[in-house]
Amino acid sequence: MEVLVLEIEDPGCFWVAMKGHGPYIIDETEYESLHAEMNLFYDMSSQDVDEVKPATIEEDQICVVFSEELRCWCRAVIKSIIYCTDHYQAKCFLVDYAKYIFVKSKDIRVAPKAFIQKPYRAKKCRLYCTKPVTLHVNFYEDTAKMIPTERWDSAAVNYFQNLLKAATEVKVQLCAVEDSTYHVFLYVTVKDEKLCVNDDLVTHNFAAFEEAEENTRSSVDRKENLTPLNVQSLPVTVVNPALAFRPVLFQKLPTNPEIDLAATKCFHIETCQRLSTAVDGSTGFTVKAIPGLSLEEDPRVHTDGLQQPLNSDPLKAHIIKNCEQSSQNLSEERNFVFLNNKIEPLSLLETAPLFNDLRKELARKKFLCLSFAESYCWPPVARGCDVVAISCQGNDPLMYIPPLLTCLQSESCYRALPKRDGPLALILCPGWKKAQLVFELLKTYGMCCRQLHPMLVILGQNKEAGSVKIQGCEVIVSTPYSLLRLFGHQGLLFCRLRHLVLDEIDMLFSDAAEQVFSILDCYKRAVAAEKQKCSPRQIIAVGTHWNQHISHLTEEFMNNPYVVITAVEEASIYRNVQQVVQPCMNSERSAVLLKILEFTTPRDLQKVLVFTDSVNETEMVHEALKSSSMISLKTHKECKFNFKYILEQWTKKHGSGTRTVLVLTDDCMQSLGITDASCVIHFSWPSPRTFAQRLHSMSDNFCNVLKEASAAQEHTKARSVILLTEKSDGHALEILQYLQRAGAEIPPELRDFTAKMLEAEEEKKLSRPLCAYLKTFGICKNRTICPDRHQINLQIDVVQKVLDDKITQLPGCVTILPLNIINATNYSGRIVNKEMDQYTILAKEMKEYFEKPNNKISATTVQKLGFYGLCEEASFHRVQVVEVAPKEEENLFFSVKIKYIDEGRTRQVENYHLLHLPAKFQCLPPQAVEFVLCRVKPIDNELEWNPKVTHYIGHKIKGKLHEAKIVHTLGNTAWVDPMVRVTRISALKVTINEYNVRSEILSTGLGADNPEHVAQLQKLCGYLKVVDCAENSEPLGIKEGTGGPERASSPQNVSMQGNSTENCNSSEITVGNNPRAGVARTQGAEETTLQQRKCFYPEMKWFQNEDTVTVKVKIAGVADCKCEFSKEKVVFSACSGDKLYLADVELHQHILAERSTCAVEDKEVVIVLTKEKKGAWCKLLKNKNHHVSFDFEHWQELEDKSPFSAGKKELHCAATVPEEVTDYSEDSGTEDDE
Repeated sequence: MEVLVLEIEDPGCFWVAMKGHGPYIIDETEYESLHAEMNLFYDMSSQDVDEVKPATIEEDQICVVFSEELRCWCRAVIKSIIYCTDHYQAKCFLVDYAKYIFVKSKDIRVAPKAFIQKPYRAKKCRLYCTKPVTLHVNFYEDTAKMIPTERWDSAAVNYFQNLLKAATEVKVQLCAVEDSTYHVFLYVTVKDEKLCVNDDLVTHNFAAFEEAEENTRSSVDRKENLTPLNVQSLPVTVVNPALAFRPVLFQKLPTNPEIDLAATKCFHIETCQRLSTAVDGSTGFTVKAIPGLSLEEDPRVHTDGLQQPLNSDPLKAHIIKNCEQSSQNLSEERNFVFLNNKIEPLSLLETAPLFNDLRKELARKKFLCLSFAESYCWPPVARGCDVVAISCQGNDPLMYIPPLLTCLQSESCYRALPKRDGPLALILCPGWKKAQLVFELLKTYGMCCRQLHPMLVILGQNKEAGSVKIQGCEVIVSTPYSLLRLFGHQGLLFCRLRHLVLDEIDMLFSDAAEQVFSILDCYKRAVAAEKQKCSPRQIIAVGTHWNQHISHLTEEFMNNPYVVITAVEEASIYRNVQQVVQPCMNSERSAVLLKILEFTTPRDLQKVLVFTDSVNETEMVHEALKSSSMISLKTHKECKFNFKYILEQWTKKHGSGTRTVLVLTDDCMQSLGITDASCVIHFSWPSPRTFAQRLHSMSDNFCNVLKEASAAQEHTKARSVILLTEKSDGHALEILQYLQRAGAEIPPELRDFTAKMLEAEEEKKLSRPLCAYLKTFGICKNRTICPDRHQINLQIDVVQKVLDDKITQLPGCVTILPLNIINATNYSGRIVNKEMDQYTILAKEMKEYFEKPNNKISATTVQKLGFYGLCEEASFHRVQVVEVAPKEEENLFFSVKIKYIDEGRTRQVENYHLLHLPAKFQCLPPQAVEFVLCRVKPIDNELEWNPKVTHYIGHKIKGKLHEAKIVHTLGNTAWVDPMVRVTRISALKVTINEYNVRSEILSTGLGADNPEHVAQLQKLCGYLKVVDCAENSEPLGIKEGTGGPERASSPQNVSMQGNSTENCNSSEITVGNNPRAGVARTQGAEETTLQQRKCFYPEMKWFQNEDTVTVKVKIAGVADCKCEFSKEKVVFSACSGDKLYLADVELHQHILAERSTCAVEDKEVVIVLTKEKKGAWCKLLKNKNHHVSFDFEHWQELEDKSPFSAGKKELHCAATVPEEVTDYSEDSGTEDDE
């Protein structure tokens, strides 16, 4: 495997980076993307430095630091810590560049998990079985001889360094891995001579071989044999090389270190096919495999100059490419390319049409090899031609940035342009996030060319566009909406524009087609009004999918564009392959197939392929065709005819009225290599991958019909016919999306299939959390691919005790304290009771407890979901362990992911920072609540908030008390509207509203009104009510929110559940503020009734005697009354007219369910509960409920019959009245609490 040498210490320690493609190798572009994301993340976090600073630093800690030499953020490992006069300095090793730097402790940043999952790029190596020797002189014996030593002589080190510096090519063969060090045979090419460095050092007496056990062959014998050694025969300890350079936190000991040779072989075939040109410059790119030969036998797949990849290459074992691509990418682009004009593909970066400094910068960034799509896309872009590139790689900005920078480098091409302010190039991106990434790449690669002064323009709806200055800017990166706002104030924006780039063109047309065409019209008018015609004009469009808008783009705005498509199905859409969906019963497929063939002329369908998925189907269809006197061929894996005979019959010339039909299974396609079929009939329902492969068999009939083709060839329009049956449910969604883009007529049956599939997929996601986009904006645009659920799950979305108790105890507006800012409208924090806040009391007690040194006891064992204490500066927090990183058994220290259960934020800490949390501090349930601000969303159809808005709102509201009205609740989430910062001046008895958070977001210009937010939540909940904040002054859950009192479980139980929304031990289910009675959950008909009616909580009054408790429910015209009794609770439901009444009450004491009764009288329902133990009850319910009150009409009766003394009666009354009467409000009419 070819490598790039990064750093050399001696032959026993040098650092390399893997080059090229192969099994387990991470492409250099992925590291570039990683570093671009890191730069974006930490540059964005510059205002909130404290959030990304580590709490502590220690040796061997993984972190991120800024390298002044490299001018970028880098992953690093702290090797040592040095104390200086006023600060600490850390010696850090850059794990991707093999460099040591010194960094002040304040400049070290936390490395999020997403940034440390990729293996380190720099790999430490040593020469295998090669030990240093030195000259030993014995003066007593007067002798001198070479003996083994532990250190390399300076002469050996200098020779080794000079040898590698002079090498034009360096390759390694991996033999073993020991303690994260690769033992390799090193091969270099110096002056066209290839030599083994291990042997060369031995030859020059700098080293000696140390023989491996059971393997005594000379290294010279292995010099040309690059097959890896059997690692089981090596004396060193061998570990799984795929994990050797993963961060320690994510290593796992393998149970089976063997490599999957079948997967490696599959990857090797792909690699050889893709890199054949890179190895042998005289060989052109292989676009299609030769028919009749497997890939291993294809003579155009050259592997002579490509050394066999190491089976145990220590990189990215989890990315071995499967032979079957993702369902979102229907084809394998490495075997196919469609060109409407001839393009000579590039073979090497050295031959790419780039200026030298840019080529060197790309090489320095480890951009070593062009992708298949880039090899065809770069040449026309660099020549200034209009280009449309559709590829699975179409979302990568490097598809156009390097050749575009080369065009902009030629200042002479733009001298004739008017001397005005305005850009030469404009790059339109579908969103601010992609625009930010493109801008970062332009800054990175623009450093090596003339000053272009690129500018990122993201504008809101306020007046800031008028203040934007573009003097000297030659490249603008923006979004369609932002650019049009800028154009409204910069009328001459397009006067000097020469390069218009449409990044992710399919997404641009999907989200902002009108705006994109407006920009194209402006550009077209500016070009038409131009007097100078000599300067270049270019439109570049790259994307992943073709659509009809792109066709209009090429026809109206481009001049003889180069169309490059590396996906078969996208090329078929571009060339208007006719897609037909024929619904039929599964048992009628043969008859429908015959009808299709009989009612079409052979001239239209001269060569037909019928694809089946089994041998039996192939035989059945073949017999049916023969019985209809058609020329039919068949082939499958059990067929006695060979492929040569089938190909001879297929290519035989027949008369104009003769049709050839070949029935085959999918596994025969590659061996036959047919590409000239005029029609494909999908007798069996295809998967996305097989669908693309089947279309490939018609590629000659849509790829070869170029503009210069004669009119006689136009009749050969290819056709694809899909037979849709009742069993065609697999992959229906992907096929439907493709057919819609192809403009095919969609039968209702297919839409029904996809609807059922979506329902089934949603059912599978019921255990997932509710979609964040659905909660934040009321709608999810990517529902088909979103991994989270989009419907209510009553077992998860039941209102949690903490939230329900808070809104019940604090009627009207609540006071919230945002502590963790997720984005501009999504926060986590606490609901605060200003009179007596339980958490404030708990926090004070915890501080007093842990401030005593004897009480700071480190947790001896750390378990997932366990509760612990954590000291953070001067405060103490309750935390829950949510994830424990993999660790070796002998490791005492390891990293854990914790959640602050009273704040909602998460963090990575070391296990020894966790403190034992006494049980008395676990009694209070977790206090963290998620808050979502309603009726506001990002502008321009963006899916995520701009960081500028999030930072602004976070700085304004974090840690400050706000008054808010809760309009809806689900699970542990409360939707609030409005949310206001209120300041009270006690001396003047004046209350001032400082700001409304929603108004503050709108004032930035980056937020828009979202009036349908609450309505969408109401639609989501179906039968559930959502209080309209404009019509009801009471927040949801205050009057009917009985979930808290009825569902209240012990604090210990809630605490041990960790406030998890997935745990619901309550017998009553409440969503929002609407109770679902247990009786209504048991029968489907009643559930339907619940979904169609609004629920009311009935008014109840109670009184008692020594043996029973009588409850009177005030409902007029009762119908369908039901009452279920259990030992601890009563579930009541009844109807009155069109209103449904529900009550699920948890009793203060136990009853005898079998002796309790329910009777309907004139205007009320009387429920008699028989007490399990005789005596007086101080209250009816376990928790307060203002819908339930004591019946004073029977107070005298109770007093007369009471066996207690007068003093006790007074105590009894005092205990009863405050619980259920003093909080009772006369205006709590139950029928108005909708």
